[in-house]
Amino acid sequence: MGSNAAKNKASIRNKIYRKLHWILFSKIKPGKWINFFYASYRHRNRKQAPDVDQGTVYITQIPNEGAGIGHQIANFNGGYHYAMLFGIPFAYPGFCNKKWERFLGFGEHEVSVKELKKQGYRMRKLPYFDESEESLALIRQIIRSYAGEKIILSVELDQFYQKQYEVIPYIKRKFEEASARKEDQLIYQKGRVSMAVHIRRGDIVAAGETKSAQPEAGEGKEAAAAQGMSKRWLSLDYFENIVKQVSEKIGERLDIYLFSQGDKKDYQCFEKYGNVIYCFDMSDQDSFLHMVRADILVISKSSFSYKPALLADGVRICPPDFWHGYPESEKWIVADGEGRLPNVDWLSDI
Repeated sequence: MGSNAAKNKASIRNKIYRKLHWILFSKIKPGKWINFFYASYRHRNRKQAPDVDQGTVYITQIPNEGAGIGHQIANFNGGYHYAMLFGIPFAYPGFCNKKWERFLGFGEHEVSVKELKKQGYRMRKLPYFDESEESLALIRQIIRSYAGEKIILSVELDQFYQKQYEVIPYIKRKFEEASARKEDQLIYQKGRVSMAVHIRRGDIVAAGETKSAQPEAGEGKEAAAAQGMSKRWLSLDYFENIVKQVSEKIGERLDIYLFSQGDKKDYQCFEKYGNVIYCFDMSDQDSFLHMVRADILVISKSSFSYKPALLADGVRICPPDFWHGYPESEKWIVADGEGRLPNVDWLSDI
């Protein structure tokens, strides 16, 4: 009972923090003066002996528990990236959802924030920073000021890390070595070409948004959120054009696995291009796994399919203008806004 009460209090505190954080940084948009509210910033000028070990200072980024798992993995990736960037140890932050914690396995054989706190480590939040020389110099100054102390520096809530593909080797190794991989089960058929198509709909439709809809001025937070959702919208025509081009090359060997929400009759346009398997009732973890293991993965403007793409070995077909970007690779194909592929020659190798 006491443990549950503590978790509930922590959850309420996190919700309050996220709300105040949104108001402060999204509405008020303070300048650099906000840095003075961070204890780590005020600590930056403390001098330490040059021979003091900086290895006692860890860094992490706590996943935003109010966001979806793709978003939370982006936070996790950011923490690891900054550890590599600054050359200090990474503290595994953990995921609040235990199913995802076990499924991903990112925390296995890692030093965790929870373990470090038991050893007397204290958390100190870093002010927002970018990767300019001036900003990085400030963070390095803060790190040096804590040398020899038991400190975990926490990157601010949802600090944006764009080039998520830079951490592919690390997260792919962690995912493949996770104990949960022994339990993986796929519905893909041998001798067939599996094409997983993620069509983001649920949260966009819930916001009342499509590409053509725009919020009116002065409608507040809900309108701003809806406008953000409209940028994530891709029409069915976009996905159908991609499937059509792939089907023309693959032929009868193609199995099309649809991952979306809504009524199946809204997606019948895909049935003329191959055998369609509707995966609407598949669990989130199984959906994620099947996207990772597909021969061809068609992603939406969504972290939920972009993160499996980072872990996949197959070909990824991606929308233009996605906020995280893609690596330069023949296995990452960027379609245009209408779903046209730059070439289909790679299909001959599948």
